[in-house]
Order: sequence, then structure tokens, then C-alpha cells
Amino acid sequence: MANKEEDVIGLLKRQHREIGEMFTELETAKGDRRTEVFRSLVRLLAVHETAEEEVVHPEIRDLEPAAESVVEARLGEEHRAKELLTTLQSMGPDAEGFDTLLGQLREDVLAHAKREERHEFPFLRAHHTPERLRAMAVTVRLAEAVAPTRPHAGVESAKANLLLGPPAAIMDRARDAIRTALGK
Repeated sequence: MANKEEDVIGLLKRQHREIGEMFTELETAKGDRRTEVFRSLVRLLAVHETAEEEVVHPEIRDLEPAAESVVEARLGEEHRAKELLTTLQSMGPDAEGFDTLLGQLREDVLAHAKREERHEFPFLRAHHTPERLRAMAVTVRLAEAVAPTRPHAGVESAKANLLLGPPAAIMDRARDAIRTALGK
């Protein structure tokens, strides 16, 4: 659970672990539980990646313009994951071929998280005070609170997220509320 003293690196690493745990649970979950876990995974991935795109990646670029290739590689991975996640979402967890694509998504997402932890997080830790890292965690939580809850491939830059994210988030959250009200 999040706390006020958690810094951005701790927050994102905790979310990476939660994402891994959800993938593991999806391997054995059945029926309604499988659908519920998958929807939770979609939501967590969507808000997590949006916050990274709005807060973390621009911060890396601002601190070290030479890190552009690292940031672009992460954005490319996020784009591919969003495309695959959208395909999985349209298929549904009971569809034939879902598990194969889910395995690919899991592999891609967990490798992406390791690369962030290896290439981006140490850079943030080296260039920021603990206070700044905690303030970034607050900013990430705020970005997640208003982020779209579904993947939107092609919206990976901070500018695109700030321009297109709010309308997408409203639509996503309305769909989520309707689905909840209908018990689906």
C-alpha cells in the first residue's frame, strides 16, 4: 500500500511487483475471477504507463538529453504493450489464443519493467534528493488518478497524454462505471 514517505522509485517498483503478481494469478484464475484479474491488470498497466509517460520519461530527458535513446526505447515498448493489451481486451480472457498472447505480453511487460529499473531508476536516484523523489511519487499518483483506464496506443508522449489523456480517461471511466452498474 502506498504511503507518504514512498518515493517514485519505490512506488513504481511496487507496482511492477503487483503487475507480476497479477500475471501469475491470471495463469490459474478461472471464470469471473479471471475476468476480474484481467480487468485489474489492464487498468493498472494503463494508469501506470500513463504516469511514467507524463512524469518519469520527461524527467529523464530533462536531466540528461543524452538519455533520449533510453526513453525512446521504453516508449516503443509501451506502445507495443498497449497494442497487445488492446488485442487481448477485445478477445476476452476466455478466447482461444488469449493465453499465448497473454504470455507474450507478460514477457514484454516484465522485461520492460526490468529495463526501467536498471536504466532509468538509478539515474533518478543519482540526480535527485529523497525529497524530490517523494514529490515525484505524489505527482505520479495524481497522474494515475486522472489517467485513462484502458490502453491507448499512440498516446505515449507527455504532450499526447496531457492533450488526449483527459478525454480518453473520461470515456474509459464512464465505460468502467457502466460495466460495473450492469454487473459485467
